[in-house]
Amino acid sequence: MELNVSTATQGGHVVVTAIGELDLYTAPRLQTALAGLLRTDVDRVVVDLSGVEFCDSTGMNVLLSAMKRIKERGGTFELVAPRPAVRRILQVTGLDTVFTVLDTLPAN
Repeated sequence: MELNVSTATQGGHVVVTAIGELDLYTAPRLQTALAGLLRTDVDRVVVDLSGVEFCDSTGMNVLLSAMKRIKERGGTFELVAPRPAVRRILQVTGLDTVFTVLDTLPAN
C-alpha cells in the first residue's frame, strides 16, 4: 500500500497529513516531508495520523526522530487522531507517554 503525505499551514502550525501504511517502504516519504519542515523556522508540527492504517517500528522511528529534532530547538511536535491499531502500538511501546497525542486537530 502507498503512503500519501501532504503538508498545510493551519493557524500557527504546520499539519502533516499521512494516509496509508507507514512502514519500512513508505516511511522515507514521511521522513522527507518532516525533514523539509525542520529545515524551516516552523516551531509547531502536528502529524495527522487519522488516515494511517498501519505503522511499524520504522514509522515510529521517523516520528521519534522528528520530535527529538523539533524539541531540541524549543518547538512542539504532536500526533493527532491515531487509529486504534496505531494507538495500540503507541501504548504497547510506551510511546504514548513520549509523544503528545491529541484526539482532534488543534484549532490554532
